[in-house]
Amino acid sequence: MAFEAKRIEPIDLEPRKAVGVALPFSGKAVFNSTYETKEAIKSNLINFILTGQGERYMNPTFGSGIRNLLFESINRNTTDQVELILNEALRVYFPNLEVMNMGIDRQEDNNLISFRLDYRIKGTQTEDELTINFE
Repeated sequence: MAFEAKRIEPIDLEPRKAVGVALPFSGKAVFNSTYETKEAIKSNLINFILTGQGERYMNPTFGSGIRNLLFESINRNTTDQVELILNEALRVYFPNLEVMNMGIDRQEDNNLISFRLDYRIKGTQTEDELTINFE
């Protein structure tokens, strides 16, 4: 009988050792820690998407820059720009992720863009999803 072995990220082997910082910053000591790669990657994705280019000190290209589209009218062109920005950013800054599905829905009447990303961490069977609404 064959079975598929689960690959564990090396940094996940010590359950009491933090591997990242959780969002939002609301812990007793300003922030909470993440203890698994899956949690750390999700926090890193949220941080990246919500960060504007030029906002990160000593790393001016970090960030999606999606907030630059904040006051644009929501239409097909806007969602195409968001998709293009996010695809390129994921390719450059998150090469360890395999995008399984990316969906961007727009509600023009409510001026809302809903972004959903289903992804897998390469080399593992770990899958997760991320949904962010821009109003």
